[in-house]
Amino acid sequence: MTTTYHDPVLLTECLDALDIKPGGTYVDVTFGGGGHSRAILERLEGGKLLAFDQDADARANAEAVTDPRLTFIPANFRNLKRFLRLYGVKQVDGILADLGISSHQIDTPERGFATRFDADLDMRMDQQAAISAKQVLNSGTEQELHRILGMYGEITNARTVATAIVSARANRQLRTINDLKTALHRYAPRGKENKFFAQVFQAIRIEVNEELKVLEEFLEQTPDLLKPGGRLVVMSYHSLEDRLVKNYINKGKFHGEVDKDLYGNELKPLQAVNRKPIEASDEEVSRNPRARSAKLRVAEKQ
Repeated sequence: MTTTYHDPVLLTECLDALDIKPGGTYVDVTFGGGGHSRAILERLEGGKLLAFDQDADARANAEAVTDPRLTFIPANFRNLKRFLRLYGVKQVDGILADLGISSHQIDTPERGFATRFDADLDMRMDQQAAISAKQVLNSGTEQELHRILGMYGEITNARTVATAIVSARANRQLRTINDLKTALHRYAPRGKENKFFAQVFQAIRIEVNEELKVLEEFLEQTPDLLKPGGRLVVMSYHSLEDRLVKNYINKGKFHGEVDKDLYGNELKPLQAVNRKPIEASDEEVSRNPRARSAKLRVAEKQ
């Protein structure tokens, strides 16, 4: 199960970026199939690793890892600081985040993440969460849907698509992926249908899981949790995530210019290690297409 769950992207680059000390304490906030976590454990000697994931399938994968240095925490990483303190950890040497959705989640039809299967409109990363894609699509106002599709899907005809969803659900609730695709098929640009539906699904998924809000909450906690010289390593897969990560590392905030003190010194807790994001090689992309859009950013606590 664990070998087919998810092929870890930029594995060597992530490990090198963490600059792992054998006796250090590290956090993998997106355990998934455990690929990155297993590789971190191989580089540790007396150290320890704490791993987070809210997905029940990831929890099953973690149970297969018998290494006593691993502590698995079945929680959303927006609660990073609270849970680390619960386990008596105040500061760590490195934090790794592999954002977005795993190959396993996409390839499991009943999770409702993929456009190529028909299934219930779900898209919850935490299957215990109250709000699913079905609720968002059938309860959101036209204005809310317009905002979600425009902001999170960057869809050019977002207002028209939002109107189409509201019109379609007036006759019958949108329950399945095919219901949604049927309602929107005529609005997909010819020859670019797959890209259009991928953008729609991305937008709904981000809203359901509050992905950008979670990312902001997570990033704001990292400076306090990293030891001086500790590393933050974040891999993102679309421009919305990457922009937040880039801004926070470079400016210490998500919008506007970096704050400065009276002497003109920049007030930001992290320092970028790589000026440009690290991207996958052509060889890795050919082996693992998911790596194509990956951007890896690395920062160090001052």
